[in-house]
Amino acid sequence: MDLTLLPDGGMTWLDASGPESHIVLSTRVRLARNLTDLSFTVRSPDSERETVLELVATAARQTRQLKDAALLRMDALDRSDRQVLHERHLVSKELAGLEREGQVRQGSAVLTAGDAGIMINEEDHLRLQCLRSGLALAPAYTELERLDGDLGTRLPFAFHPEFGYLTACPTNAGTGLRASVLIHLPGLVLTKEIAKVLQGLSQVGLTFRGLYGEGSEVVGNFFQLSNQTTLGKSEEDLLDHLAKIVRQVIEYEERAREVLQRDAPTVIADKVWRAYGLLRYARSLSFEETMNLLSGVRLGVGLHLIPDLGVYTLNKLLIFTQPAHLAHMEGRPLTDPDLPIARAQYVRRMLDADAARSSRGPQEKNS
Repeated sequence: MDLTLLPDGGMTWLDASGPESHIVLSTRVRLARNLTDLSFTVRSPDSERETVLELVATAARQTRQLKDAALLRMDALDRSDRQVLHERHLVSKELAGLEREGQVRQGSAVLTAGDAGIMINEEDHLRLQCLRSGLALAPAYTELERLDGDLGTRLPFAFHPEFGYLTACPTNAGTGLRASVLIHLPGLVLTKEIAKVLQGLSQVGLTFRGLYGEGSEVVGNFFQLSNQTTLGKSEEDLLDHLAKIVRQVIEYEERAREVLQRDAPTVIADKVWRAYGLLRYARSLSFEETMNLLSGVRLGVGLHLIPDLGVYTLNKLLIFTQPAHLAHMEGRPLTDPDLPIARAQYVRRMLDADAARSSRGPQEKNS
């Protein structure tokens, strides 16, 4: 797979330019849609999925946002390439066929251009999605709403006057909207307040998952917070509610960090610098260890304990140290036992380059 075909590599959110990006890494908004007179994807024959792919791809080419989008068919890629797309948050585990005993459906594909895209023939015929840096629920939905409107004039979406947009899973019916934020909460974990905060989410209609959504484990203190229901409320109500709760969680996290700095400054500084030292000089790193160390360093940057280390560098390390990315960069199979050594080498190169940039004068940095 030629990754240069993807505009910005499909990862514009890595630049840490969005609101609250010191705590919120990214915002994702997704709309589920299906076409009338065709079976849901999980029950449709190959011929119908090919029909869906052709209809959606043709309609997308006629929209302003996706007229130049890259189209990647999952059934034409090998497993490692599909896993790269999954690690970049461009496709779900189901679409990529990465679940246990999962298979890639014929006609499954992704269209992507900048921060907008469509997963085709996932659980639903279309999964429109927008991924933005930081806490950007309203801008992400505005862009997706425009794309949804453009496609809706060209495609017959399945819609019921009482139940709204019809989806394969009843919990997605209504608006078909799922919104989530990827948030870093080391302060709440270290102060042991995280369980109380997460329990409170379920009481207000939200849920949490790991780095890659449903079915993924929480590593490195990275959590995905998202809405649970889509029926009976408008898109604006769902987004406003999620934004309000996320801002409260950000406030709790900032308070927890203040407590840590006030009550245990030496302990926190030691934890942060140990994490940075291990990343800077280790010769072998597992994926889970890397995520946990990146969490410690990211906390240090947020507390201004580590000067001149860019959040963009940390965001990039979060993605490019994952197994399929390493295998792709190194030209190795995913099963190569030397991947932990390659991971440590890559981390050292990135941190060395960042340190060299920070040591230059202003004119050298801008040259």
